Amino acid sequence: MKMYGIDRDRHFIHLHCLWIVGYVASSPLHSIPVSISCNVGSQAILPCKWKSQLDKIPVCHVQWQTPDETVFEQMGAQRWQATEFEGRVEVPEEKLWQGDCSLILHDVQFGDVGLYESFMVVDRARNKRRVFIQSVQLSVHDHTSEESLREGETLDLKLHTPQAKKVVFQGRNSTEMTVLWMRGEEEVNSGRLKEVKGFVVLKGLKIDDCGTYTVLDSHGLPVSTVHLTVEAYQVDETQKFHEIQGKQAPIGKSTYNRSSSLLMLFVLLFSPLIQHLL
Repeated sequence: MKMYGIDRDRHFIHLHCLWIVGYVASSPLHSIPVSISCNVGSQAILPCKWKSQLDKIPVCHVQWQTPDETVFEQMGAQRWQATEFEGRVEVPEEKLWQGDCSLILHDVQFGDVGLYESFMVVDRARNKRRVFIQSVQLSVHDHTSEESLREGETLDLKLHTPQAKKVVFQGRNSTEMTVLWMRGEEEVNSGRLKEVKGFVVLKGLKIDDCGTYTVLDSHGLPVSTVHLTVEAYQVDETQKFHEIQGKQAPIGKSTYNRSSSLLMLFVLLFSPLIQHLL
């Protein structure tokens, strides 16, 4: 456990919670959770409004927990986060005083799926109690898409999350999965694939590149799946016509210039003879 914002012993808030166990108010048995759904790697906001349950309170002390553990706790400038959520959860303090105790969860992972409950710890005249505010059911999904590109074009595979570890490929008519890219494993990575700012880029597409590309996380779960179709490159007939015309244009111009020169030479040579005959 770590305490953020002050340099104190980690047990400060934890012991504070144990002290009020006898005053904990259980969540309602028939509370209906709010359903929140998002894609892996994105941001989720678990809603919470404490002013609908409480009047003014001297200190904003919020807790978020799952059935198994406390996820996040904040009292003033003091914050605590569970190890697996470290650096990914926050409740903005300025919004907390305005009555918004929503938990912002960054870089959502499949392991974050489940039920979350929020509480406000109220301290009045040394009578401490924990008041249930909201329950939220979070579901997480992978990204799926279909792309159609032409030969020679570039496929940009978005990794979506720093937890993306691998890209595998299955050809359209194949049952085998081939590892094309692994984070930090240069000897494994295909020479055609390069990681560029959160993307794995495949340049110079070929017909044989048709198939399914899957980005996997460190647990082997699919972050995203892209079904790719590569079309053979065909020159448009109109474009071909203009290219031919463009190539012919210099020839026509040259011919015109030669004809003009010959005409001028004819006039210069025969003009005295013409005048004599007249």
